[in-house]
Amino acid sequence: MGSLLLALGASLAWGVGDFFGPLVSRTLGSLRVIFWGQVGGVLAIALAVGVRGEGPRGWAVLFACAAALGGMVGLFAYYQGMVEGAMSVVAPIAGVSAVVPVIFGIATGDSPSGAQIAGIACALGGVALASIEHHEGSPRVAAGVGLALLAALGFGFYFPWMHAAGKVDFWWASLVFRSTALLLLVAVVSNRRTPLRLRPRDLLIAAAVGIADTFGNVLFAASSGHGLVSLTSVLASLYPVVTVLLAATVLHENVARWQKSGIVLTLTGVVLISF
Repeated sequence: MGSLLLALGASLAWGVGDFFGPLVSRTLGSLRVIFWGQVGGVLAIALAVGVRGEGPRGWAVLFACAAALGGMVGLFAYYQGMVEGAMSVVAPIAGVSAVVPVIFGIATGDSPSGAQIAGIACALGGVALASIEHHEGSPRVAAGVGLALLAALGFGFYFPWMHAAGKVDFWWASLVFRSTALLLLVAVVSNRRTPLRLRPRDLLIAAAVGIADTFGNVLFAASSGHGLVSLTSVLASLYPVVTVLLAATVLHENVARWQKSGIVLTLTGVVLISF
């Protein structure tokens, strides 16, 4: 039960961070917000590991390097998708990342329940409904859907690798993940020559978003010590529920009726997969 509560805590932290991060990215730019968020996250987790004063408990914490690759692809696609499209559409589609660890779990010996199989079907059907909008009478793929699907793939790749690293030492796994992610971003920023300067207020917001995201990473990695990857990963994937609720409350986003049905069906699928 403790591992499941930690995974739910991760989804709450990610849901809050993944609302405010993309929100400020609409004016500041995704790459700048993600970069300074990673800086804030690295400083926070490095301080925690330093206070703990223990070395890593095994080399397998390096699996977090692979998790960082998937996580960064997913995060950038997610932020950019939120900038281009409606948060209440993009977030649930990205949450279909829950399907990937379930498939991984099946491949490594887990047996899915009937509810999980039904959940996968609901999630995929919901994505199809949420993805289509009508523009001047003609149906078309909604803005940000392609990036949301890329985010789902990236986040799905993150879960099994971070789960494996977190089982060894969740503090060091979180530090390795954040450090690798920051190094990847430094390489991208250097290649694209992206201006990074932010006003102090915006810098603090971006750093706070990164700390919330890092807190979610720590909670998920901690949940990996006693829970199956197919369960902890899916519960952690409930973060779109938080993001959608914030988008509806704060932004009052307006989406078509069938897209609302798709959003509900997608979220229902993600919940069913957790049973």
